[in-house]
Amino acid sequence: MNYFSSNFTLGILGGGQLGKMMLYETRKWDIRTHVLDPSPEAPCRIAADQFEQGDLMDFETVYNFGKKVDILTFEIEGVNIEALEKLETEGIKVYPSAATLRNIQDKGIQKQFYKDHQIPTSPFKVYQDKNELNEAIVRKELRFPFVWKSCTGGYDGKGVSLIKTAEAVIPLAEGACIAEKLIPFKNELAVIVARNPSGEVKTYPVVEMEFHPEANQVEYVICPARIDAVVANKARAVAARVSEAFKHVGLLAVEMFQTEDDEILVNEVAPRPHNSGHYSIEASYTNQFEQQIRAILNLPLGNTDSKVGGIMVNLVGAEGHTGPVIYKNIETILAMEGVTPHIYGKKETRPFRKMGHVTIVNKDLSIARKIAEEVKNTIKVITE
Repeated sequence: MNYFSSNFTLGILGGGQLGKMMLYETRKWDIRTHVLDPSPEAPCRIAADQFEQGDLMDFETVYNFGKKVDILTFEIEGVNIEALEKLETEGIKVYPSAATLRNIQDKGIQKQFYKDHQIPTSPFKVYQDKNELNEAIVRKELRFPFVWKSCTGGYDGKGVSLIKTAEAVIPLAEGACIAEKLIPFKNELAVIVARNPSGEVKTYPVVEMEFHPEANQVEYVICPARIDAVVANKARAVAARVSEAFKHVGLLAVEMFQTEDDEILVNEVAPRPHNSGHYSIEASYTNQFEQQIRAILNLPLGNTDSKVGGIMVNLVGAEGHTGPVIYKNIETILAMEGVTPHIYGKKETRPFRKMGHVTIVNKDLSIARKIAEEVKNTIKVITE
């Protein structure tokens, strides 16, 4: 199939920042795109060949959208799986597949998948609702502290809580959830795996993630991770095992814990480009968004090596600010060496909302980390 400067159409479910950055690559290669998103102000709107507003969880909307494209992908997991399954039976290629998404969309199913495939993960139990969770606490089957996760709907720090007391359960959302054993760990790591329909697989270098203590969001992503090479190789091998188990096509971001005794436990995965791979736009030979396009079109996968050390800083809305966005002091960080800001195109900011990111590249990772701290302390995402 001729993908370039032709009538071939790539459909993308979701019009957020991940889709927008994917569209940079389709513009580079002149690949026609059609995007579906519920928001009339979605970041993708400015870059897609055709933009359609609609509900990603509505069967008919997703099904009818998918019939208009040649290959369908997504940049968010919250889409109607039944529609994807029907499209697949009618010959539309969906990457990653509906089966892959079904195993990932519900965190309870995802965790059971790891257990069934002997993939190392923290001990857990699934509860159908908060009442069942409370009963387990009363019977002392579940001991504090533990990590609570909502089975569906969690993102950017939402749907995850560290539970230390029975009172902490009260504000938790209703619905199915997971209780995970709290595992002491040294580092939170991630590996992005790329896989195409022909079965070619490549992993990116291991990155280290530093989290904001209040928002439970990634604050810094550091590549390469500051860990021993033996641990890094183990993490890449585990990520490749996860990819093989899911038999996904496209990108799979595998988030992991490095335990105190240097074991690797899989936390969760995302079947799409991921925050932990944004550094690659400036730091890698093949950035994650180009790699996603290569993978789903069954093109040869690109070189995943880094050209230079890279650190990514998330730009999130400042506390106490809700309304039209202003990027205060952006001119100051633009004057810093090796600093590149990416603005996602969201017109309204609110506390901790992801509004952009900044990449810092330097041959010396310690210098890059210092500059990243300076960037974080300089630019502010505020309103007037």
